[in-house]
Amino acid sequence: MTKSGGSLIVLPEAGPHAGIGVADRMALIGIEVGMPVERVTARQATRSEAQALGVAPAVPVMAIERTYYDQATGRPVETADIVLLGSRWVAEYGRRPQS
Repeated sequence: MTKSGGSLIVLPEAGPHAGIGVADRMALIGIEVGMPVERVTARQATRSEAQALGVAPAVPVMAIERTYYDQATGRPVETADIVLLGSRWVAEYGRRPQS
């Protein structure tokens, strides 16, 4: 069993720790995570994705595979597959200089 499997943090949107974010939830069980690794691709929506998004099949979407890793061990501790309408989102990475 994973460290989170028997804890109250296993479901990010339920329980007493709902909505507090990955880093804060993992810290509750002694795991420090850094910035997530994201793999972003552009593709056509699948039939089920299009239905969930309320659009016609094959519209352009951004598909994001987001994974958080335990900084001490390098083990992945949480991953998410996110699909967004390509016409409504822009991906921007890095940090802008402070002025």
